[in-house]
Amino acid sequence: MEGEGVKGLACQKTMDGKASNGKEAVVPSCCLKAMACLPEEDAKCHSTVVSGWFSEPHSRSGKKGEAVYFNNPMWPGEAHSLKVEKVLFKDKSEYQEVLVFESATYGKVLVLDGIVQLTEKDEFAYQEMIAHLPLCSTPSPKNVLVVGGGDGGVLREISRHSSVEVIDICEIDKMVIDVSKKFFPELAVGFEDPRVQLHIGDAVEFLRKSPAGKYDAIIVDSSDPVGPALALVEKPFFETLARALKPGGILCNMAESMWLHTHLIEDMISICRQTFKNVQYAWSSVPTYPSGVIGFVLCSTEGPAVDFKNPINPIEKLDGAMTYKREMKFYNSDMHRAAFALPTFLRREVASLLAS
Repeated sequence: MEGEGVKGLACQKTMDGKASNGKEAVVPSCCLKAMACLPEEDAKCHSTVVSGWFSEPHSRSGKKGEAVYFNNPMWPGEAHSLKVEKVLFKDKSEYQEVLVFESATYGKVLVLDGIVQLTEKDEFAYQEMIAHLPLCSTPSPKNVLVVGGGDGGVLREISRHSSVEVIDICEIDKMVIDVSKKFFPELAVGFEDPRVQLHIGDAVEFLRKSPAGKYDAIIVDSSDPVGPALALVEKPFFETLARALKPGGILCNMAESMWLHTHLIEDMISICRQTFKNVQYAWSSVPTYPSGVIGFVLCSTEGPAVDFKNPINPIEKLDGAMTYKREMKFYNSDMHRAAFALPTFLRREVASLLAS
């Protein structure tokens, strides 16, 4: 694998659009994301709101017999709809279209390029798990980096750890931060912590300039791996992340839905195993994400052994952590251990997990 060059998360069976026998390969529907291009110029994020309902993805008529999707077909053949009470904000930044609306049942909703990023009702399930799975797996973390996470929710959760001295965050899109501060103050409160150092810019460039071995933990809270975020799921980026971590340092990276993209999960794990000593997969329930679940890849570098499945730094024993800023609603040590319990079908389909 090392000598074959860098590959991203396109399905290994359909790389370059060719099967091993040289014939045109049939691209799985979920792999269309790897071939996705920019949406047509007339596609605006608010066009996903039809008759008072927001749906993702939004399909439009193309050539006869051809399905054209609004942005990336992350979950072809299905759509999740939320009733819209009022559109609160819509604009286009340098990088993406940003939409905020008040829903009938999930509170305010943040949408980037037509994809739901968070809702007030269930955001804590994601924010708490992606932050505390890594930070509770290492004793007394001091330096932490967040890649993405412009809504501030991950910062809010990291702030519960009193041992942390520096929280760097590198977010490429300032509009996301500004919108969150205006419409999602319960998440953006994370920016108020004096330990937070905000860097607006490209994460790849930021990490290249960072000292080697600086961070105890890095949390990658990025968008889905298409467009500008594609570089964040390729081998060179994981190598850059590993370089920035201390010996025994931990990476936690958002890693797709087991119900939709098992082969992409396997590709990500395979890439990580080439760079990190220990690689594990965990998951959480988030109702407004595709299929209602989201996964996380957790990795550690060479150095002190890390037991991801049993929290060495339990949140319940950290003074005031359970109620800091906002009472915790989802994560606890039992949920931590349970997150690594994987369904039989996932273990069967993702062969690399059997090596765990």
